[in-house]
Amino acid sequence: MSRDPALARLITYWETLTPATVAALGEFYAADAKFQDPFNAVQGLPDITRIFHEMFERLHDPRFHIRQSVQEGREVFLIWDFTFRIKSLSPERVRTIHGTTHLQLAEDGRVIRHRDYWDAAAELYAQLPVIGGLMRFLARHFA
Repeated sequence: MSRDPALARLITYWETLTPATVAALGEFYAADAKFQDPFNAVQGLPDITRIFHEMFERLHDPRFHIRQSVQEGREVFLIWDFTFRIKSLSPERVRTIHGTTHLQLAEDGRVIRHRDYWDAAAELYAQLPVIGGLMRFLARHFA
């Protein structure tokens, strides 16, 4: 099944995102787009752009790999892996977050809503040295 060309272009943008290409976000996102993930809930291109600039400041080699996409009209779901290394914490260790994104598109094809779904406790906190031990203890205790 072939992808919609606009969706294919958006996926390529995310998979090749660099600090320099964050500035092109407005080609893909409406000026008043909403963005939400486990850490942020913002509206407007400046705030969304800031989040991705900060990602590159805090992480080494952040990369999105879109494993699957499903589109029904102006609703899009992406299944992805996000790999990265934390600059301030064991920068040699590659970490991976598995997640999904729900996008809603405007009539012009640009994103008006972007919501990421992933388990911050299992995918991130449990991998951190001090808090990770506590998270694993709690998981075993409540299992």
